[in-house]
Amino acid sequence: MKPTERRLLREIPALRSHLLTNAVLAVLAAALVIGQASLLTGVLADGFGGVLPMPLLLAQILALAGIVALRALLGWGCTALAQRAAAAVKANLRGRVLARTQRLGPVRLAGERHGELTTLVTRGLNALDPYFTGYLPKMVGSMITPLAVIGWLALVDWASALIIVVTLPLIPVFGALVGAHTKHRTARQWGLLSRLGGHFLDVVAGLPTLRAFGRAHAQADVVHEMADAHRGATMRTLRVAFLSSLVLELVATLSVALVAVPVGLRLMAGEVDLHTALLVLFLAPEAYLPLRAAGAAFHESAEGIAVAERTFAVLDSEEDEPRGSARPAEVTDVRLERVSVRYPARDSAVLSEVDLHVGEGERVALVGPSGAGKSTLLSLLLGFVPAESGRVLVGGTDLSEVDIESWRSRLAWVPQRPHLFAASVADNIRLGRPDASMEEVREAARAAGAEEFIDGLPRGFDTLLGERGTGVSTGQRQRIAIARAFVRDAPLLLLDEPTAHLDPHSESVVAEASARLMAGRTAIVIAHRPALLHHVDRIVRVSGGRVREFTGHEPAGGPVLLDSRS
Repeated sequence: MKPTERRLLREIPALRSHLLTNAVLAVLAAALVIGQASLLTGVLADGFGGVLPMPLLLAQILALAGIVALRALLGWGCTALAQRAAAAVKANLRGRVLARTQRLGPVRLAGERHGELTTLVTRGLNALDPYFTGYLPKMVGSMITPLAVIGWLALVDWASALIIVVTLPLIPVFGALVGAHTKHRTARQWGLLSRLGGHFLDVVAGLPTLRAFGRAHAQADVVHEMADAHRGATMRTLRVAFLSSLVLELVATLSVALVAVPVGLRLMAGEVDLHTALLVLFLAPEAYLPLRAAGAAFHESAEGIAVAERTFAVLDSEEDEPRGSARPAEVTDVRLERVSVRYPARDSAVLSEVDLHVGEGERVALVGPSGAGKSTLLSLLLGFVPAESGRVLVGGTDLSEVDIESWRSRLAWVPQRPHLFAASVADNIRLGRPDASMEEVREAARAAGAEEFIDGLPRGFDTLLGERGTGVSTGQRQRIAIARAFVRDAPLLLLDEPTAHLDPHSESVVAEASARLMAGRTAIVIAHRPALLHHVDRIVRVSGGRVREFTGHEPAGGPVLLDSRS
């Protein structure tokens, strides 16, 4: 058993119970195999030979039919249980991967290609189905049924049992030789599929930009080349799988022949009777069949094992991530003490020994050039990035000791490019507080200056938006995000350039809505236009990963209003 399979067994209780159930069913299946062979032998050798009376013969035929029906029912039950186990394991792994993405947040996930993660939790984990419905039950059966058959044959004809004992290991040996080659090809196939999914998502997300620069057709060619590479890898993997099936079938057939020929010669010589010879001929293929089936199923499940390895690699990357305790969050003030933040892909620190204090009810603006670390500072407060050194204190408590979900429930965040989902306008606003009533949603939209344009939509608040908010303008999208923050009604507000990329009219409306939103709350605002700076108490300049505070709205030596997209 591979390390990945052992880890699946160790970490997923549903899989352990499924394996135990398979073992019990395999013992029952082995008993049915022996019973079927024994009854069939009695019917052919004794019943049709006139040895058994007609009533006893009919009883054996009915018993044989019952065993056949039981084997069919057992096969159906094994498949149904395997499908349930596969669904439970996939749900477990999907939940853990999604929980990890929620804990890490978008900034630390930048190192992971989002399209590859999407492929992993959708198409990728579905590849585990053949492992649970095919390979695992057959592997358990291959460890039980051959032993039961050999043990029964040893009591009937030890010479035939000895031949099976000698030839049986040939099947797993040849299977392992071909399987080692299959593993490499399957891992390459999955890697190409993962790259294809990630690149395709990037292309779709950036299609407007590609069309604007006339590169859409070029990227279509790239996607075609990647798809062709995946197709080629898949066909090479299938060729190996077919070769493996041929080898296993050939070895099993020759092994059965090595049993059948001697027992036939001994039958003609009178050394064994017909009953014994038939029983050996019926049971010998049953000893090889589970191993042949497990070998064939291995190739179908190889992609699932590769996906499980990738899933555990993704989950293992979070072991060093900070985790908050269950301590609830209380927002009174926010203090940074000699905080430094460094991204893995950058040599220098994004924030270097930053000291900053934002008192309760204070509104502070962050200004500075692009890449100075302003957005990183907000990401630090959101728990999206960890501090390399120093402390982030909220209400006097270290943020690393606070339950992160409790802390985020005390925050309202309006990013520079808010994400709207393919849902109704009301549901997008309710993202701030899912239990908000329709009246509270409308009140929040009114405060954000969004009620008028929402009422003008085809179905008002029930209007369904497209993906990423298709159906509303950039300024309207921003006002919906502000309404989302209003309905959340959190004591700490984080605004990341809410007026960026807006025309003058939209900027004025969003600035007024943002000012209303900041009233009575602690607010940290990234701004590079005067519209918002008039509504803050203090301006902090961020440059080169360090901060410098000003007492007024414009320091000596020039304006602070620089392009601050970081």
